[in-house]
Amino acid sequence: MSNTNRKQAALDYHSMGRPGKIAVVPTKPTNSQRDLSLAYSPGVAEPCLAIAANKEDAYKYTAKGNLVAVISNGTAVLGLGDIGAQAGKPVMEGKGLLFKIFADIDVFDIELDTKNVDEFVNIVKALEPTFGGINLEDIKAPECFEIERRLKAEMNIPVMHDDQHGTAIISGAALINACEIQNKDIKEVKIVVNGAGAAAISCTGMYESIGARKENIVMIDRKGVIRTDRSELDEVKAAFATNRDIHTLADAVKDADVFIGLSAADVLTPEMLLSMAPNPIVFAMANPNPEIAYDLALATRQDLIMATGRSDYPNQVNNVLGFPYIFRGALDVRAKTINEEMKIAAVKAIAELAKQPVPEEVNQAYSANNIKFGIEYIIPKPNDPRLITEVSVAVAKAAIASGVAGNTIDDWDKYKETLRSRLGEDDRIMRTLSSAAKRDPKRVVFAEADNYKTLRAAQIVKEEGIAFPILLGRKDRIEKLIKEYDFDLENVEIIDPIAEQDGERFAKFADYLYQKRQRRGVSKNDARKLMLDRNYFGASLVEFGEADTLISGLTKNYANTIKPALHVIGAEPGSKIAGMYMMLTSKGPIFFGDTTVNVDPSARELADITKLLDKAIRKLNITPRIALLSYSNFGSTEGKTPTKVREAASILHEENPEIIVDGDLQANFATNPELLTANFPFSNLNGHAANTLVFPNLESGNIAYKLLQEIGNAEAVGPILLGMNKPIHVLQLDSSVREIVNMVTIAVVDVQSKSKK
Repeated sequence: MSNTNRKQAALDYHSMGRPGKIAVVPTKPTNSQRDLSLAYSPGVAEPCLAIAANKEDAYKYTAKGNLVAVISNGTAVLGLGDIGAQAGKPVMEGKGLLFKIFADIDVFDIELDTKNVDEFVNIVKALEPTFGGINLEDIKAPECFEIERRLKAEMNIPVMHDDQHGTAIISGAALINACEIQNKDIKEVKIVVNGAGAAAISCTGMYESIGARKENIVMIDRKGVIRTDRSELDEVKAAFATNRDIHTLADAVKDADVFIGLSAADVLTPEMLLSMAPNPIVFAMANPNPEIAYDLALATRQDLIMATGRSDYPNQVNNVLGFPYIFRGALDVRAKTINEEMKIAAVKAIAELAKQPVPEEVNQAYSANNIKFGIEYIIPKPNDPRLITEVSVAVAKAAIASGVAGNTIDDWDKYKETLRSRLGEDDRIMRTLSSAAKRDPKRVVFAEADNYKTLRAAQIVKEEGIAFPILLGRKDRIEKLIKEYDFDLENVEIIDPIAEQDGERFAKFADYLYQKRQRRGVSKNDARKLMLDRNYFGASLVEFGEADTLISGLTKNYANTIKPALHVIGAEPGSKIAGMYMMLTSKGPIFFGDTTVNVDPSARELADITKLLDKAIRKLNITPRIALLSYSNFGSTEGKTPTKVREAASILHEENPEIIVDGDLQANFATNPELLTANFPFSNLNGHAANTLVFPNLESGNIAYKLLQEIGNAEAVGPILLGMNKPIHVLQLDSSVREIVNMVTIAVVDVQSKSKK
């Protein structure tokens, strides 16, 4: 993507719909006058009086216990420096977003227009009644040290400057594991820290807390090695000064075991790396470009363990592994502070988690069969769902043990279950699938490439490494759009079926279609005419292995899009074709089928459709719990539809007892486990809500997904076409760019799955 386009995409993202990235939503009913009278006047007086009598009741009657303030004065924003409080607001909103999606913590971002330490501290102190915790962000050194020190001493809620401690905690966990793998004793390793800002100071302090010795650590700032004979040192840097006869980075790294980079790109040369001790450990954490390029470092030293701050290389040191879960644990025990014991507990929990077997969904996200502890996996991946339980529990236990907790937890298993239920499931599956797609991108034909949305989506999947686009359509129109909107689609293949008419490939495709369809009324001439249709030509590219999958349907109705794929590629031998939607809801993904293909399936066909759904969902590392829907519950009402659905359930119970399925069921019983258990305790769903709904006919399925999409505010991913011999996926008419990108992601993962098979 060009710089202009990337800039505009970022601006569009933040401005589309409601400006910004976070919002406040009600958590109580507000449907009636009674609700409003309880929420405000006169009912609100009762919790006010209770809190006046006992301040701790604020945690009982208000959002305080799950509310964190992300506070900055904008003096050290990302790599942008001192851009001011208001300009830093998008970053603080982003931090709030991460708190919410990773740990279900609500956030107000607060930008303070002051550089005066006293003023900053006094304002934040005055906010204590509102918040359960304070996350300080993007405040420059050395003021950040004084601000955090004073607030921790003067406030009775958790305060943490994540720029300091986040990197320290994650890199501390990585260092513990790297030393173990390299057979080095942390008490003996020689460490060079290049950088002397807030993160570097905190990292060095953390390494000492987990066993490193001060006399074995050398710190370097812009002027060189921090030595005792330098007169201009402030109190913070002076604590890390050395009297050894070394002056430059090259001097310092000679025979060093560990290099910690929190500075600038390309400052560590291959010659310096070669001068380090055997089995060196290099954490080059400058972003976006590390102190030494990853590939260059590995080419220079075979015995190296390397970590960076980048997601496209192994061992990413990412603060999101820590801060959401540290605050989660601290809030849940009403900790008065985040102390050293809690931070070290987080370090050890993160380090230990990397040694445990990796969940399959993490393997899938990185297209690996077995990620395991070793030189390319010394810390967990950011999308590991166990982080919320392991880190939050460790922090909560440390707070209780160190005497800073306001309450205790008696049932840790129940607490873990509560933490798991907090995870926002609506977007997590798409993040996981996107990561999986990026690990092994595939060639995707965009059949409607002379459309702005299609080209925009093609650019996004190319830029993000999800897929290799192939653009199908009138070449002159496509090139005109690319130029008009400055799309970065250079070197992307453009194929124009009309221009191919006299070519070998066109003739091959047309002849193949004729051979397949000659007994269905298609002549040779008809086959050539049909091949001018981009859906026929695109399906042929997939059939002949010149592409891996096809995306189409943005501008044509479903039937006209799916028919060419059926004619050219067809169904898997012995399989039906069915359509499935993945509805992304706040309670997690719910799968709907069949919503697009089979108008009025028989009991046998319903059973076959259910098998297709079960197989497809299991590929996403989700265990399907399937309800066959009707207007009846287990025969409570007679009729053609309930009878058909019950018969389908019987077929499945007999032929596929391993599938978790039951019916006939009404939708409210299928999706409400308490209601289901109370009324039908015998159900095969075993008291769990169904996550897969099979509809008795196309009409009901189509109506249901569209209602949930529009009224229920769920995001629809689909239709996902099941049962095809090769992956072909059809878009909703007039899909958004985001929906196209989601479907491309699904298509790539589908190809990966079929390839493994």
